[in-house]
Amino acid sequence: MIDAHALVGALRLLGSSYTAWLLTIPGLALGMLGGAIPGVSSALILAIVLPATLWMNLLSSLIFMTAIYTGSAFGVAIPAILMGVPGSPAAVATSFDGYPMTQRGEHNIALGLALAASTLGHMGAYLILFFGIGVISHAVLRLGPLEMLLLMLWGLTLIAALRGRYVSRSLVSGLIGILIATIGLSPRDVIRGTFNLPQLLDGVPVVPAMIGLFAASELFNLAGTSYLVERSDLRTVNVREMAKGIRMALRHPVVILRGLVIGATVGGLPGVGAAVCNLVSYAETRRGDRHPESFGKGNPKGVIAAEAGNASSEAGSMATLLALGIPGGASSAVMLAALSLHNVTSGPQFLDSSKDIVYAIILNNLAQGAIMLVLGIGLIGLMANVIRIPVRILIPLILVLATFGSYGLSGDMAGPLTMVVFGFLGWFMQRHEYSVPACVVGLILGGKVEVNLLQTYQISGGGQLGYFAGRPIALVLLVLLLTSLFGKPLMRWRRRRLAPAATAATTP
Repeated sequence: MIDAHALVGALRLLGSSYTAWLLTIPGLALGMLGGAIPGVSSALILAIVLPATLWMNLLSSLIFMTAIYTGSAFGVAIPAILMGVPGSPAAVATSFDGYPMTQRGEHNIALGLALAASTLGHMGAYLILFFGIGVISHAVLRLGPLEMLLLMLWGLTLIAALRGRYVSRSLVSGLIGILIATIGLSPRDVIRGTFNLPQLLDGVPVVPAMIGLFAASELFNLAGTSYLVERSDLRTVNVREMAKGIRMALRHPVVILRGLVIGATVGGLPGVGAAVCNLVSYAETRRGDRHPESFGKGNPKGVIAAEAGNASSEAGSMATLLALGIPGGASSAVMLAALSLHNVTSGPQFLDSSKDIVYAIILNNLAQGAIMLVLGIGLIGLMANVIRIPVRILIPLILVLATFGSYGLSGDMAGPLTMVVFGFLGWFMQRHEYSVPACVVGLILGGKVEVNLLQTYQISGGGQLGYFAGRPIALVLLVLLLTSLFGKPLMRWRRRRLAPAATAATTP
């Protein structure tokens, strides 16, 4: 239910101060420009600007930081589409169809698709948050480690559908990613696979590894070409073509709706993050499409689904942060630090006592979506000029940016060295037709699966089946997991069995 008194208070707060609105546009621009640099995550940008929020009031600081978050959610899609190098794990699935569209000279359309999907996904998810923040906060409290584990496993079972001709090789790639994720100090304080290197005690740095896996494999492929887009007549930045992409996205409301619902719900789960929403939304759209084989080859629906899931995850993360005081990921954890700088503790008490501020943040974020649509077209036109840069200049430029980004994340040479090692691994996997995205998915989810598996085992008293029977939400998730995993193979097996009988019945 909407609290009318708090809503009026929110409108009064937003109408009485222009400072919060003045910070919205710089925040969106900073997020988009920073997110477009591979390795520069929204959490890193937020951490850099965190000290500046001390000179702002609570509402202005939160609006400025959510604007950066919103802009970065779209910004990471720009290098994923133009160069096949996701700006962060949250744009992994965006590159699957966005980059093939760029190679066909449809980069303007792909960027328009991503911008429209991000805008509508963001605004739609915040509308859900506006009407249902109380319900969402109660629902999240009912999810335990078992439910989180099943959600993670569901994400892992989608690996085989992500890319590549061979399902078995995709699964092997995912298992390689999971094994790499177990390197370091385990949840039970056991050191594994570090080779006595102290830099690996905290595990393999995920973002530098991801940059290496994606960037190096693509750069090797680009080595024999002159430009990202070979045809000179297609190497243009065209606002009309971007507008065409925006209109094309509007013709797929079901894909956008599915993505924003997945992002708003799954994104609200602590520790899940936008990367999972991006992948789940993409995989579910591919699974339900009439022509799933067209995904990974430049299908516009793939870009729309991935970006709608990514952008909408912010609203879910903010719901758990504001209503429960639990950060959904690294970016919302920095926002939690911003709240503490203003001597504010988020959670149920904050939601009750400062609901007008919560509504003001939601209303401003709805406006951020409309502002981002206009601002994004201008900034995309600037950043899309990368397709005009010769590959002989672009390759060292990407490597320099990736190296600096990896160094900035780790603070030492461990980041750049990780990028180089995983660059060779990505090249090897691509050469032998193993799925690089599947390996990245396993790397992202592996540690979370292990933690939730261990917690479930401990809480259930050693894996007692009675514990599972008393968790109806977990049983529903298990059914969805099994359906996703075995649904299509069973249908194909059934069709093969019925085919001889149907042939015999039609033979005279």
